[in-house]
Amino acid sequence: MEKLRLRQQFAFSLLFGLWFPCCMTQTTPPNRVSPTPTPSPSPRSQTERLKVRLAGYPRKHNEGRIELFYKGEWGTICDDDFSIANAHVLCRHLGFVEATGWTHSAKYGKGQGKIWLDNVLCNGGEKSIEFCKSRGWGNSDCTHDEDAGVVCKDERIPGFVDSNVIDAQVDESKVEEVRLRPVVATAKKKLPITEGVVEVKYKDGWAQICDLGWTIKNTHVVCGMLGFPHERKVNKNFYKLYLERQKNYFYIHSVACAGTEVHLAACHLEFSKPNTTKSCTGGMPAVVSCMPGPLFMQNSSLKKKLKTSNNVRLKGGARLGEGRVEVLKDNEWGTVCDDRWNLQSASIVCRELGFGSAKEALTGGRMGQGMGPIYMNEVKCLGHEKSIWNCPFKNTTSEDCQHMEDAAVRCNVPYMGLENSIRITGGRTRYEGRVEVLSSDSNGTQSWGLICGENWTTKEAMVACRQMGLGYANQGLQETWYWDSSNVTEMAMSGVKCVGNEMSLSQCQHHKTVSCQKAAAKFAAGVICSETASDLVLNASLVQQTVYIEDRPLHMLYCAAEEDCLSKSAAKANWPYGHRRLLRFSSQIHNIGRADFKPKAGRHSWVWHACHGHYHSMDIFTHYDLLNANGTKVAEGHKASFCLEDTDCQEGVSKRYECANFGDQGITVGCWDLYRHDIDCQWIDITDVKPGNYIMQIVINPNYEVAESDFTNNGMKCNCKYDGHRIWFHNCHIGDAFSEEAERRFEKYPGQLNNKIS
Repeated sequence: MEKLRLRQQFAFSLLFGLWFPCCMTQTTPPNRVSPTPTPSPSPRSQTERLKVRLAGYPRKHNEGRIELFYKGEWGTICDDDFSIANAHVLCRHLGFVEATGWTHSAKYGKGQGKIWLDNVLCNGGEKSIEFCKSRGWGNSDCTHDEDAGVVCKDERIPGFVDSNVIDAQVDESKVEEVRLRPVVATAKKKLPITEGVVEVKYKDGWAQICDLGWTIKNTHVVCGMLGFPHERKVNKNFYKLYLERQKNYFYIHSVACAGTEVHLAACHLEFSKPNTTKSCTGGMPAVVSCMPGPLFMQNSSLKKKLKTSNNVRLKGGARLGEGRVEVLKDNEWGTVCDDRWNLQSASIVCRELGFGSAKEALTGGRMGQGMGPIYMNEVKCLGHEKSIWNCPFKNTTSEDCQHMEDAAVRCNVPYMGLENSIRITGGRTRYEGRVEVLSSDSNGTQSWGLICGENWTTKEAMVACRQMGLGYANQGLQETWYWDSSNVTEMAMSGVKCVGNEMSLSQCQHHKTVSCQKAAAKFAAGVICSETASDLVLNASLVQQTVYIEDRPLHMLYCAAEEDCLSKSAAKANWPYGHRRLLRFSSQIHNIGRADFKPKAGRHSWVWHACHGHYHSMDIFTHYDLLNANGTKVAEGHKASFCLEDTDCQEGVSKRYECANFGDQGITVGCWDLYRHDIDCQWIDITDVKPGNYIMQIVINPNYEVAESDFTNNGMKCNCKYDGHRIWFHNCHIGDAFSEEAERRFEKYPGQLNNKIS
């Protein structure tokens, strides 16, 4: 098939016991400094990487007041002697390719705390601001009226992961970890833990909080931290009888939350004075009871009563409770712009979807870019709203926002312990290896076992990587003979078949009794996980705009016939006489993910096709099908990906792949590959199709050969009307772009009511 172009072309998150860790900003008391009269380099003695963040209000995700985390405290940089060279160094540290400008006089608002650096002089090539000359850490004659800011070019350094994260900027030095300690015997055996004594980490143990003055608002904050959207009343009398017999240490004397905080440390806290024997007279340890969301509810009857939002969703995330925020309006899904996006607004989204408060608010398309409309901008939730739709926001125009500014969230989710029943071994890194699962025999004895590799695909690998907290699946492997084997040799699971959105492999279909034809360990299932993944989406409107019919002579279709791009009846035609009727259209395929889309096979295994003079890098890249009302194919086509390349890219993104001269093939993040309507095999052969109403369907990467962050948007459908001479496409849309109601109407579409056919 020919493409005519202008050119010829674990981190295992260990959660011990019942506590749920939160990674927020730590703050310690300010340090004394001595003045240094002459500029000097200021590298730190610590070996860890200097933390840099953008702050201030209002701002875009790629601009803001510069803040540095040094000796346990966030501080700013004075604008004296500040230059574009300084800004370049800081922007690269934040993951942007360069700076486009810098600001002075606290344009993004005045910071607080230390002014860490003054008279900074960089040459622009330093790896970090700490290697530039300055007056030294903490030595400044400035006020916060002189805080410097930067404006970075909104183009990411390829492969740079840490960026665009807005987290809770609270003093967590005194409240590091929070947990619920269950008291009821049955509650100790079930996960998640929803009720118990609130405890905070203190020294090498756990301490309690006095419940004097404890309010439902405090409970709301604690439950949100632990991944629960709602709270419920608790039987204090029951706990009082039990806790009176226990020895308690009250680290916190009182708590006063407004209810909108995302972390207990953000509430007003009074700590117990040292050497106080009675610090909770008349009270008892605080006890809370939380209501989990439907995904984590054990009681099936109660689960049916709990409802989550049907007009807000998360897309493109690797883990449960994270993703790009999308909202439903007029039966079509769209995104939210990141201007003024913060943790309070993100928490409203998290809670209405059945999770806890937000752990992180992400900006700058951090969870991939959407393709549909952008409905909201400058969302300003107060923290009490039931839905993001109840928050003040501005309607968006194309001048205000683009999809590179799509907002995303990471929500607190309940600890389920799912990662404790799976592991990978033998790989070169912690992201790859042979999958081993914990299983129980008839006696209840637990041991690790292998998974049969038969029919193991990317979808199953997606669930395994999610369960281990290792991100997306890069590959699902049916043979693992090349990895070092452990002492685990028995198969524990077989016939595993996942939808792809399950929380653990145990939730997927699998054989009740292990049945594996190739039971040797070298045929066990394996995975390669990744923190980032591509995401391909078709431009549906372009398909609708470019569709037409061509009657093409057979003498021009020899190569197409050789590549199996014609219907079976073509073999019986009187070659080279006659013609085939072709349904033609353009396909523009965007990569909106966070990693480049590259063929699974390396170039050494690409197949040369002499007829057209090109290489095939994927056997099947897309399916083109025409379906009747009951879903039966009446015509089909396929597109071998002989040439994947960057036809064009969005502003600020450079092309990386081209087909010419046996070049690298792929689609860069932020770019698209265009298959024009006038190239070979960019069609469906409809010679044998009778006039009528049909559904046109296109599926990208149909065999899941290459991993993506989201496969639900790989399909596109159109209503199709064919009168025997002309053809009309209507309602072309990505598979997950419409509401369920609109999708049902589409499937039942009786015919085109708005066409001009008499």
